[in-house]
Amino acid sequence: MVETSDQWIVDRTGIRQRHIAPPEMATSDMAVEAAKIALEARGIPATDLHAIIVCTVTPDMMFPSTACLVQDRIGAKGAFGFDLVAACSGFVYGLTTAAHLVASGEPKKVLVIGADTMSRILNYEDRSTCILFGDGAGAFLVETAEEGQEGFIDYLNEIDGSGGDALKMPAGGSRLPASHETVDQKLHCVHQEGNHVFKYAVSKMAETSRLLLERNGLSVEDIDLFVPHQANRRIILAVAERLGIPLEKVLINIHEYGNTTAATIPLATRDAVAQGRLKNGDLVVFAAVGAGYTVGANLWRWRF
Repeated sequence: MVETSDQWIVDRTGIRQRHIAPPEMATSDMAVEAAKIALEARGIPATDLHAIIVCTVTPDMMFPSTACLVQDRIGAKGAFGFDLVAACSGFVYGLTTAAHLVASGEPKKVLVIGADTMSRILNYEDRSTCILFGDGAGAFLVETAEEGQEGFIDYLNEIDGSGGDALKMPAGGSRLPASHETVDQKLHCVHQEGNHVFKYAVSKMAETSRLLLERNGLSVEDIDLFVPHQANRRIILAVAERLGIPLEKVLINIHEYGNTTAATIPLATRDAVAQGRLKNGDLVVFAAVGAGYTVGANLWRWRF
């Protein structure tokens, strides 16, 4: 549908394959599966959860929240929850929120899910976006730690709304509600100014990660693993170069999944654990830039 090739896509993005949800599968369906996997790994029932945060820009519907749908499906009776919209930074913002909720003393167990069905909001005649995104979901359980086993260390988040026009889905909200015209003009799809997004993402992911480390008296030498948002392999390589961190300490799996928006960091972390690259006690930085612009970095001592 567009003038491209496998080699063109690989050279410019690093993406070799993506996963696309079947028509009957929505974001909540993937989120439920991710939730079940996380709970099984921890060995606890859903009834132990106190809160659920679903980070997504592709909810099943505007309301009720996807968190409500997930809570009901997994049987997390008594839990509260909400959706968090921060695009590609969503999961980092979700971790920040969950860590502070748990630190308050209540709730004690918060499930953070990153899930997006980006294939539903792509214009497959727009080469600048249709080659980038895939579907996926992943989840972390954030819970009260034993003394001396704390995981969360610090965060640095910010937004810059001046970049709002550079990456957006123009229609579907109160500004441009759905109409014959908005559908015909494909305004319910992702629109992106690629060069602007690329430059901003490289600059802010590197800057935010470096500042976060510096204010905690750390350097890149202290990091065991850097897990960036998987938007473009060239972005990741440029960020690593600016930070001066060797690639063996950088998790890259965009070739497997493409950009799954809020799901990239949990999916990348899952792969890091499976590959033995992230172990109990390791120091890890999660970093992302998303539409808005949203910017975020988290510093954790990994506990699993």
